[in-house]
Amino acid sequence: MTRRVRIEKVEPLSHNWVKLDRYTIRYIRQDGTEDTLVREVHDHGHGASVLPFDAQRGTVLLVRQFRLPAHLAEGGDGFIIEACAGLLDGDDPAACARREAEEELGVSISGLRHMATTYATPGCVTERIALFLADYDHEARISEGGGHAHEGEDIEVLEMTFDDMRRMVKDGRISDAKTVMLSLFLERELGLPPL
Repeated sequence: MTRRVRIEKVEPLSHNWVKLDRYTIRYIRQDGTEDTLVREVHDHGHGASVLPFDAQRGTVLLVRQFRLPAHLAEGGDGFIIEACAGLLDGDDPAACARREAEEELGVSISGLRHMATTYATPGCVTERIALFLADYDHEARISEGGGHAHEGEDIEVLEMTFDDMRRMVKDGRISDAKTVMLSLFLERELGLPPL
């Protein structure tokens, strides 16, 4: 398959918070004809996301934060509810998931379980995100959470029942892809029928 693609040129467009490059490639189609394609690719590294679940109380921990792309796409306020996540920053995905739970949610998690590693937007973004479920309980709190202000984070921690989360996924109030997938993984793990 790799013989069907040849990179002809890479033009850097921006290398600030993310890398954005324009690629010109030669592509051989399934029928053998050759095309020249131009694509812009966004690269800011790989990440991990975790959905902590308290089995005794039936609750999950999520975050609400401002996301400029959501604000621009929806014309709304841009605040979305999602599972906590972060860039690997040199850590393995499991260590990243634990770190993000502590920084964003203010909890120490246990029973970390890898569900999948996915591309959210493979048409233009290189990021792969490792998805985890984990356990927590009311004694697991180590801080208030909320992320790091010096990194521009202003994160609201939300604790809700998993049933409420499932309803929010179903009616579209939770629309973040990684969070929807983690909800479905937890639903399957618990043996719950779809809503």
